[in-house]
Amino acid sequence: MKTTSQNTLDNAVAQSQLVECVPNFSEGRDMNIIKQITDSIESVDGVTLINVDAGKATNRTVVTFVGTPCEVCEAAFLAVKKASELIDMSKHHGEHPRFGATDVLPLIPISNITMDETVEYARNLAKRIGDELNIPVYCYEMAAFTQQRKNLADCRAGEYEGLKEKLSKSEWKPDFGRDEFLPKTGAIAVGARNFLIAYNVNLNTTSVRRANAIAFDVREKGRPKRETSSPVSKKVVDENGNEIWISGLLKSVKAIGWFIEEYGVAQISMNLTDIDVAPMHIAFDKVCERALARGLRVTGSELVGVVPLKAMLDAGKYFLKKQQRSAGISDDEIIKIAVKSLGLDELYPFEPNKKIIEYILADKDDKRQLIDFSLKKFVNETASESPAPGGGSISAYMGALGAALGTMVANLSAHKAGWDERWEEFSNWAEQGKTFIDALLKKVDEDTDAFNKIMDAFALPKKNDKEKQIRKQKIQQATQYATEIPFSVMQLCYNSMQVMKAMAETGNPNSVSDAGVGALAARSGVLGAFLNVKINASGLDDKIYVQNILAKAQKIADDACKLETEILKIVENKININ
Repeated sequence: MKTTSQNTLDNAVAQSQLVECVPNFSEGRDMNIIKQITDSIESVDGVTLINVDAGKATNRTVVTFVGTPCEVCEAAFLAVKKASELIDMSKHHGEHPRFGATDVLPLIPISNITMDETVEYARNLAKRIGDELNIPVYCYEMAAFTQQRKNLADCRAGEYEGLKEKLSKSEWKPDFGRDEFLPKTGAIAVGARNFLIAYNVNLNTTSVRRANAIAFDVREKGRPKRETSSPVSKKVVDENGNEIWISGLLKSVKAIGWFIEEYGVAQISMNLTDIDVAPMHIAFDKVCERALARGLRVTGSELVGVVPLKAMLDAGKYFLKKQQRSAGISDDEIIKIAVKSLGLDELYPFEPNKKIIEYILADKDDKRQLIDFSLKKFVNETASESPAPGGGSISAYMGALGAALGTMVANLSAHKAGWDERWEEFSNWAEQGKTFIDALLKKVDEDTDAFNKIMDAFALPKKNDKEKQIRKQKIQQATQYATEIPFSVMQLCYNSMQVMKAMAETGNPNSVSDAGVGALAARSGVLGAFLNVKINASGLDDKIYVQNILAKAQKIADDACKLETEILKIVENKININ
């Protein structure tokens, strides 16, 4: 059962719904126009513009922004309005399929919001665009009203040049807006979908035909079946006259081949519509395989827009596994492996802080983080007259250092010459260790934040009985939260000691002392955090809660001391110089 303070925190988080919007505008060359559109987006509070990717050859700009649903919809509407004023589709030319000034506008659920809720927002936005701007609007993907319109390619079939004829057909009457051709603005597709990665793979050829052949090999739709026995290649049809298609190798992948004059290369341009089914690294490897089979070679790749951190980490771990190397290393190192393996820096430098969503949002947060301090600055900040960071943060950091030593031994063991058959065993231990490191580093700042919450509660007004009651309640909630943080540090430090024990027993014997020091640090983290549990719990009125948490904490402390003794005995036996 969750505590009162945890429920309060969970409820606060649940209220912060986040959606992503990735509109594509049919302008990639005039930066003045692009700037006016993005300025309209940034004019809305509660919205963060995280990427603007303009393509000269495609004459198309992909914009990505994140925020709360209502604010994102407002920013999206303003952007569509500005694009309709500035972009003239009758004069537009580019490599990418398109049929409107704002060509597509998808909403993507990011956190604390369901797809059904996102669909409702998308349809309401589509209606507003149609009602207020009179632009023909088609709802696609999850927001589609009919199966016929679910696929964006079907909605956009015929592109801008065929839009006038399309709008004249009853079956293609828009969902919202005018059902007549508007030469200047064209039409727009508004949808709700899962996270999509726009991903291009570079080839050592200029041939669009060869690139298309590979695209047809890998994309889910595949290619039309043809009669190979006929001197003239003919498409094969069924008894009803419908074309028969041969499916491609990858589900949830859309792909075409094109030539990018800006870089002088042909590319396989892919939309990875479900990265759980077809992640970036699998798509890359499959294109490499098919390119080689056709006498071509992949030279690198390009990420258009932004990507979730998990996609990059999954890619890095995938290639590390192929190399039989441990994945229990820092996220920065894993990302570096992903970038180099995928060739994401071939055409231009890949900057994680500008390409990975979580890093972009972190950069927007100006809040000071203790874990970002240098070692010297952290020590000096601890030594200052400020009461935080205090013993709780230091305990968490000691635990993180202990887990780091255990993880180091695992990584060294995975890479040890002659131990190749055991690399995966040690890699698994290293990855476990890394999860403890990451969790404990978060607790360094969480413990200080918890202390600050208590100070904020004590600072609340107490002029009358109501204010006194509210103040007392807030103090109790903050104190309970400040008790639970070091208790969780105790659990993490103790659990991390299993890594040190395993490494003392089976790891590289030359580093057995490091496993022992790791155990000492982790046990110190347990006992240090226990002191903080005690002192914070002493300020709580709920004595049953206090009794229970102190009993649990005492058991963790006793078990940690016992495990430390076991680990040190193993270490001493291995380094016995007698």
